[in-house]
Amino acid sequence: MALTAGIVGLPNVGKSTLFNAITKKNILAANYPFATIDPNVGIVTVPDKRVSTLEEMYMPERCIPTTYEFTDIAGLVKGASKGEGLGNKFLSHIREVDAVVEVVRCFDDENVIHVDGSVDPIRDIEVINVELIMSDLEIIDNRIGKIEKKALTTKNKDDLKELNLLKRLKESLESGIPARKLEFDEDEEKILRGFKLITQKPIIYVANVREIDIHNKGNLYVNKVIDYSKKENSEVVMICAKIESELAELNDDEKEIFLSELEIEESGLDQLIKKTYSLLGLATYFTVGSDEVRAWTFRKGMKAPECAGIIHSDFEKGFIRAEVISYDDLIDAGSEVKAKENGKVRLEGKDYIMQDGDICHFRFNV
Repeated sequence: MALTAGIVGLPNVGKSTLFNAITKKNILAANYPFATIDPNVGIVTVPDKRVSTLEEMYMPERCIPTTYEFTDIAGLVKGASKGEGLGNKFLSHIREVDAVVEVVRCFDDENVIHVDGSVDPIRDIEVINVELIMSDLEIIDNRIGKIEKKALTTKNKDDLKELNLLKRLKESLESGIPARKLEFDEDEEKILRGFKLITQKPIIYVANVREIDIHNKGNLYVNKVIDYSKKENSEVVMICAKIESELAELNDDEKEIFLSELEIEESGLDQLIKKTYSLLGLATYFTVGSDEVRAWTFRKGMKAPECAGIIHSDFEKGFIRAEVISYDDLIDAGSEVKAKENGKVRLEGKDYIMQDGDICHFRFNV
């Protein structure tokens, strides 16, 4: 289950610097956490120290962390939803992502011109959000135009339910309220799934700051973004795109030294990934062995057969049971053999709800 996020932002807010840090073309995906898979998509590994610990324990032939994919929504400017700039070309891409990452400029620099002449993060956020709302509104209006007459004429129950839902959404969007702020029942969620509304997706604001602001834990611009985000239950991550660009050039050991010298505990990119995981309700389970140690992403609340199906559909179809050890129990025991001796290996059936850190051996028969 690959996690995907779409990066949006106005020109000169640091979006390109951040995205370029993610997609350094001189670094190979096989050996390092950053790679480019096409001109506007980049992948990074999800930071998880448990993977390294399991690798040391099992000494596998290969070790595969789970990944996080970024899509760069290039050229998004005021009027993008009406064809201005290049934004309308890429708005369709963002419909396929799990979360929206909105980069906001939170620094003054007379050498970096702002598209609107001054730095105002809240104004920038609202410009972008209006474009995303307008894009969704166009989809809603088109659908209403197609089904309204039929629904009112035939009085079909399902068509009327969809029409009423769309009209409620239209009213909300026209009032500047994104779909994620509304509540929907299970049937409505099913209807909306096919529309892939951008404003229904969770959003994380990336406050791009100068290096000194990282040390100072923020500035007045960042505080404004935090206050704004609280009103819509969104997350904020403070990042210095320049630092992230420098970190992207380093291997893991060099990166750790560099962060230590800057007195930074964790890179902004790592914080962004972790917050997105939390926002989307995601967790990680592991499969281990001498051939491979691998991390797998799943949604909290998923049962064992569904999680087995992430590996291969046959695992879910023929699921018998799962042998499960929690990561903490394995580390405390020191080995799988000791964990079994301590009674920490469990046999779980089809109704078992997977937990973050579960280490699994799935049994199946197809």
